Amino acid sequence: MDTFRYDNVSYAQERTRYHLTAEQIAFFDTNGYLILRDWIPAELLKRLQDAGDAWIEQGWAAERSPEDSDPDKVDFHFAERPSGRVMFRVNYVHNKGQSASLELLGSPQVLAVAESLCGRNFVPTYESMVFKEEKDGAPIIWHQDAVHPRHYRIFNFDLYLDASTAENGALRVLAKTQHGRQDFCQLARDYGWTPPNVVVAEMQPGDVLLHDVMVAHGSPEVEGKTRRRTIYYEFRAAEQILSEGPWDREWVDRRLKLIPWGLQAYQSAFPERDSFDWHIDDALRPAVSEERDEDLRVVHTVHTQGLYCSAGDVKVD
Repeated sequence: MDTFRYDNVSYAQERTRYHLTAEQIAFFDTNGYLILRDWIPAELLKRLQDAGDAWIEQGWAAERSPEDSDPDKVDFHFAERPSGRVMFRVNYVHNKGQSASLELLGSPQVLAVAESLCGRNFVPTYESMVFKEEKDGAPIIWHQDAVHPRHYRIFNFDLYLDASTAENGALRVLAKTQHGRQDFCQLARDYGWTPPNVVVAEMQPGDVLLHDVMVAHGSPEVEGKTRRRTIYYEFRAAEQILSEGPWDREWVDRRLKLIPWGLQAYQSAFPERDSFDWHIDDALRPAVSEERDEDLRVVHTVHTQGLYCSAGDVKVD
């Protein structure tokens, strides 16, 4: 048994192979990121790769008009590139008819990490797949996902479904920038894509990148040679949301109902494997729900704002 300490609260929890070690947590807190190699089992990874293909097909079949651009109402996001019109993002992946996303959410590989970094009252706050198709090598400018007071950890669990290499536009993480707001216009002018402490996060299918939502990251423009898909799950502590927003207790309760659906999906798909032992406080444990379709798509309407270069015209070489 190990004693977990989070937000000045200690509790005993049996450590599993998927809970982060003290050394891993210290690395994450110092650098703003952590790479977990070969983290997702091959069978679940294959199911997720197939689900990713299905989501992309579904998105093209349900393509909306360019005028309908409210990100909280549109699940499939498109853009105009030099190579033509592309889809690059699928939001709210759990209600798209593929159980693999819930199996991943309910897996010990995900939930033990969430508990390690956010404490036992972790809340799944976002779920999406972001990707670049072959020939789509558009850059993702330096940015911070969400700027917050940093009284709590907020992080993204990034599962790579395909290889991401340096020559194919691998994500660049600017280590140790998570502690405050960054001036991305000045960063781009001074350093382009090679500032001090930059880490090129080359990843293979099944690898996971954990990143603090305030660590600076982005990727340069390249010639897109292959499809590159990443599933993103964000987690926050319920205590953080209830004290700092931007959502309320009702929203937290609705989002927490995703966990039982995930646990059920994982156990159904992998009955021979150990499941995660969920230790959420009784006061926060959601009531059993029979409204599966409603539970699987809980929109945000408001967001913790991120930070980019406000000028929007600084070229990064």
